[in-house]
Amino acid sequence: MRVQFCGATRTTTGSMFLLEVNGQRILLECGLYQGKRSESIDRNKNFPFDPKKIDLAILSHSHIDHCGNFPNLVKQGFNGNIFCTHATRDLAGIMLEDSARIQQHDAEYVSKKRAKKGHPPVEPLYSVEDAAKAIRQFVSLNYDRPMQIANGVSLTFHDAGHILGSAQVLLDIKEEDGREVRYLFTGDIGRGGHAILRDPQPAQDVDVLHIESTYGNRLHGDRDMSIVEIAKSIMETAHRGGKIIIPAFSVGRTQLVVYSLHQLHESGDLPDIPIFVDSPLSVNATEVFRLHPECFNESIYTFLREKENPFGMENLQYIRQVSRSIQLNQLKGPAIIISSSGMCEGGRIRHHLKNNIENANNLILFVGYCAQHTLGSRIMNGDSPVNIFGEPYDVKAQVARHDAFSGHADRDELVSHVEACSGKMKDIYIVHGEEESALSFGQTLQSLKPDARVTVPILNQKLDALY
Repeated sequence: MRVQFCGATRTTTGSMFLLEVNGQRILLECGLYQGKRSESIDRNKNFPFDPKKIDLAILSHSHIDHCGNFPNLVKQGFNGNIFCTHATRDLAGIMLEDSARIQQHDAEYVSKKRAKKGHPPVEPLYSVEDAAKAIRQFVSLNYDRPMQIANGVSLTFHDAGHILGSAQVLLDIKEEDGREVRYLFTGDIGRGGHAILRDPQPAQDVDVLHIESTYGNRLHGDRDMSIVEIAKSIMETAHRGGKIIIPAFSVGRTQLVVYSLHQLHESGDLPDIPIFVDSPLSVNATEVFRLHPECFNESIYTFLREKENPFGMENLQYIRQVSRSIQLNQLKGPAIIISSSGMCEGGRIRHHLKNNIENANNLILFVGYCAQHTLGSRIMNGDSPVNIFGEPYDVKAQVARHDAFSGHADRDELVSHVEACSGKMKDIYIVHGEEESALSFGQTLQSLKPDARVTVPILNQKLDALY
């Protein structure tokens, strides 16, 4: 068995890994790379393999940096099955269409500006039709149900506790020479103790471990204390008449933020100000959440019995229409605006930043991770001015970051998950983390598993698996 690391190597986006086993080519993930614009365009457009020669694909969860380039893969000739959980299929269906529409809208917006300067127009990576075609190739399975998906390859999904429908990919492989190997690709691992989702499920008898490292070199702050600090920041901003702009991923992060704001409002720790979720995708994703109780933990069932809707309250409005989104620009007085994307690389959040970032009364509140070179990362790092739609804007608003809502396990939580899994783990691959984080976590796991070969691969590196 050979593995080629085609993305998310010493970075946190563009997840994509190619397994060759028994003469078959299996693609794990096909995510969009997010970073420097020129590099992103090139990497997302061009694959380091022939899409027509991929036999099948497996998707761990529906975040765009894991699934967002499947329409382009299909556009370039891939026609195999894409295996995922039921909730992931439903979420990916709305996310990929939304991604296509955002790309088309942004391309049109940028092209108009380029035309004024005499430059040629830009083209979107793929169309809504490409996204729809890709979704028709999705095949969904439930958790803990082994399925033969290829010659000598059986797939089982284990809950990853990261977002709704997220899964660890467990492959039981019998090679043509009779050797057997159990390969665990973790996807993104949740922290456990999630307000809505179940805890990550450890796997047993693992021979090859392929694991993320987003927070592999650091620890999260105390969750309850972070919630208190967030409530305080919102209260202070509201008192000075400012707006709170929250960039949040449409799937997982937005629902958790809304649920937590609901709890704070119920307890009297949140001012009674308007809250807007301005993202058609977030609205649709929230509706999908209610369709998949198989992903919920026990506590959310109690809340569902006591409250008609854990993702709604009287002062909360969900916005789909562009016209209503534009009206928020004229909004007077304090308000909370939650909009995607979390890294500020697309969607309506960039319009809200453009209209609010130069007002010192406002607060830009980051509640998740932003990859290097993204707009969100530049704002958090204190850069000013920052370019939004190609124009410079001074960062005068206050900027805060809290990881209370992080969907990723930190270093100690990742280690605990590895310790909960059993098996020889002769081969360990560290991916989906910035270089410093990935290398540090590699050292941590090498100390934990001294007999294993621990590798922090570089882009397009190929390895023959040890087992």
